[in-house]
Amino acid sequence: MQAHDGATIRFQPRIRKGAFFDASWRYGCRNFSVYNRTYISSTFSDPLEEYWHVINHVALWPVMGERQVEISGPDAARFTQYLTPRNLDKCAVGQCKYALITAGDGGIVCDPILLRPDENRFWLSTSDCDLELWTRAVADHAGMDVAVRDADVSVIQVQGPKSPGLMVNLVGEEILDLKYYWLMRAPFENTELIISRTGWSGEFGYEIYLDTPELGDRLFDALMEAGKRFNVAPGAVNHVRRIESGIQSWGLDMTLQHTPYEVGLGRLVDLDMPHPFIGRAALERLKDQPLTKALVGLDVEGDALRPNEDIWPVYSDGAPVGTLTSLAYSPRLERNIALATVDAGLSSPGTELQVDTWDGMRGAVVTPMPFLPKRQSTDARSLYAELCG
Repeated sequence: MQAHDGATIRFQPRIRKGAFFDASWRYGCRNFSVYNRTYISSTFSDPLEEYWHVINHVALWPVMGERQVEISGPDAARFTQYLTPRNLDKCAVGQCKYALITAGDGGIVCDPILLRPDENRFWLSTSDCDLELWTRAVADHAGMDVAVRDADVSVIQVQGPKSPGLMVNLVGEEILDLKYYWLMRAPFENTELIISRTGWSGEFGYEIYLDTPELGDRLFDALMEAGKRFNVAPGAVNHVRRIESGIQSWGLDMTLQHTPYEVGLGRLVDLDMPHPFIGRAALERLKDQPLTKALVGLDVEGDALRPNEDIWPVYSDGAPVGTLTSLAYSPRLERNIALATVDAGLSSPGTELQVDTWDGMRGAVVTPMPFLPKRQSTDARSLYAELCG
């Protein structure tokens, strides 16, 4: 295997920049990737510094590639339910849900955060997949009165234990009453922000949705100013922290070739609800069948490994039994941790396996997840009280 150090990515007009691109550049980001045909900021400084910063302070991560597929119209609720096996009967206006979008064979098309900002309007905050095209195609044949579009909304994540302090300075103390997986609106200059108590870091935090691209620089600067007292810094540390938290990445740890049951997300499939959804017949058939493969956590032995560029093969006694999809060195655990899909019979904690890594074969042990607990559902007022001392 060869690491491709020094590689660059060329900016071009067919890749979208998003509302916070120029601010990210101005604040020092020189590492970008492409996500949903949009540039997404990577590290701003040292990845290890950014890791500790989001754990101890508050970090801003501009995730412009996290696009919002908007579903609106009289049949918006019925159509959105048709896309997902998660029961949305109790999804109120102002609420968010983690949901799966499934294909006819039960495979996972995407795993968006679903937001309901209005009675007849939903956003699917999508991972890196062609969810807009999928949703448009389904709408064309569903016979329902809905409109589907990319809402042209850019997202910036405010993550870390000091994020309540920053957000109070930005929008006021009302933010402290915002419950986990709910959203609120707040004025900003000549527009209105949507703010949700969600995030991809495993830490306490928020996501801010901006639908006025020309205000991207102004909002970024306002966030930096609001967080001065709380040691705010831009950064994207989520790779290590999300693996520690057992947060999966669509396209890596779950794909169209995985069912919800294989990746431990069967809780998001409600076969008792009366509503039809794409993939229902397949998931009903698969529910009680023995698994052939399963997502697991792995501890990979030896010195610190850099993250994998490719999917690495996993072996048992020399025979291929699966693939390692996401790996990072955890500074707090002081070991290499990973997510992998392996033969179901080898998924029990303590099972010894081998992984073909950058420097050859290394031993690995199946480990329960999460490796470290999430801190996303902590009480905001308690955190704020500690900050204000």
